[in-house]
Amino acid sequence: MTAISLNFTREELQNILTHLDQALFNHIQWHKRIIRDLICRLPVNKGDIEQKAHQECLFGQWYTQDSPKKLQKHPGFVAIGEAHKQMHQVAARLLMSMNTKGGVESQDYDIFANVIERLQLEIASLKRELEFSLHTRDPLTEATNRIDMLPMLREIHALVKRSAQSCCLIMMDLDFFKKINDKYGHNAGDKVLIGLVHFVSKHLRSYDKLFRYGGEEFLLCMQHIDLQECYSRVDQLRKDISTLEIDIGRKTPATITASFGITLLDPHVSIEECIDRADKAMYAAKSAGRNNTKTWDPSMQA
Repeated sequence: MTAISLNFTREELQNILTHLDQALFNHIQWHKRIIRDLICRLPVNKGDIEQKAHQECLFGQWYTQDSPKKLQKHPGFVAIGEAHKQMHQVAARLLMSMNTKGGVESQDYDIFANVIERLQLEIASLKRELEFSLHTRDPLTEATNRIDMLPMLREIHALVKRSAQSCCLIMMDLDFFKKINDKYGHNAGDKVLIGLVHFVSKHLRSYDKLFRYGGEEFLLCMQHIDLQECYSRVDQLRKDISTLEIDIGRKTPATITASFGITLLDPHVSIEECIDRADKAMYAAKSAGRNNTKTWDPSMQA
């Protein structure tokens, strides 16, 4: 499963999951009431047959008013809205049929049951994706952790093999990071890592990936991009990082530079080999004086 592409923090993800669980509970309670009304042939609740019933129920109120705007862009969230609206439309037809005809047709009820199942599947799918994204985060920096890096990269590698897209891997390593820990302490070093990751994340496209590879080393995966454009983007990012000031709780903010190594995600070699190429290019950038960007070439293989 690929982590959700929107840039949520761990706190935002936890908050969304909490509210989604409450909204799902409200939906289940509504569903139980509708079934009871149909079986017991109770008087129709006017709110259930109104045109905007899907916006007025408690689940609909969360969906239309209280859900985060960033989540509203997600295809799974859009699919939930479509299924939820259709569910209310079908429920309204059932309730009106019971009210006017004294009962409902079996095929109409089957449609209602099917759309209920579709909605529940869409909600469960989104919830799993949110939980996956939450649990794959590095607890300090909120970059995706290394444990989940290879499965995600293998999915992208498969697309490259089918010529569905071009892709680049970029190794990023902070220059002289040990000096920050030695001078200011590890707490300050943690703040530098957190600040850097948040800064880089904001400068990536929504479908790019950022992994914490280890310590102060990070792996970026940029999709739908050729080597020339990738170099241009990464080198600009390098320049921007060199001007970044990070608050570490002292009078003077910390500054940092980074070295970058870039390689194409080659369909003819393994993911591990591609990562090794990016790593070699990064070390070439270090050897060139740091605060530098290098692209892998075969001469670096030795």
